[in-house]
Amino acid sequence: MHKTLLVGGLAALMLASAGVAVAQQAPARPMRADTDGDSRLSRAEFVGQRVQRLTAMDANGDGSVTADERRTMMQARMAARADARFDRLDANDDGAVSRAEFDAAREAAREAGRGARADRGPRPMRAHRGPGRGQHGMARMEARGPVVIADVQARAEQAFSRLDADNDGFVTAAEGRAGRQAMREHRRERMTERRAAHHAQRQASPQAPASE
Repeated sequence: MHKTLLVGGLAALMLASAGVAVAQQAPARPMRADTDGDSRLSRAEFVGQRVQRLTAMDANGDGSVTADERRTMMQARMAARADARFDRLDANDDGAVSRAEFDAAREAAREAGRGARADRGPRPMRAHRGPGRGQHGMARMEARGPVVIADVQARAEQAFSRLDADNDGFVTAAEGRAGRQAMREHRRERMTERRAAHHAQRQASPQAPASE
């Protein structure tokens, strides 16, 4: 069905509405892979959330995901989200967004935004981050070549075993938080060690002679 956009700012409004929805849902932080709703992840759920996403991207079924296959999937998801946002704005489902529908949606987004900000308190200022994570992720994927799904599954199995602290076959939210914290600390330690090694190397290297 052909959809007519009457106002150029429609896309911005849709993005703002989506941002408000995410902000309102953020405090809950549900375990997305918890398909049976028991507030913990089984090995199958934990591994499955990683493998199923890649399997869906593997258009030719060769067991690996190329950068082109991932890009195609991302574009399809973006298009689906844009259609869903349009449909929410198109209150009477006539394939067009009228000024009244646009204004009503904008006012609803403002009200929701005010309520979310009141709950969160003042929003801290952010530094400019440059290109988004998606762009960096695509660049890294193109550099390293296709992702082999079997390798990802093996790494997910190992990660589950590390997180399952009590070896009961399930990962709870607390175990997940503990595992992420341990990973962050490990990364900080590695970064500190690399910086110390780099500093020691610079100190040990002979100074260049002064120019005459």
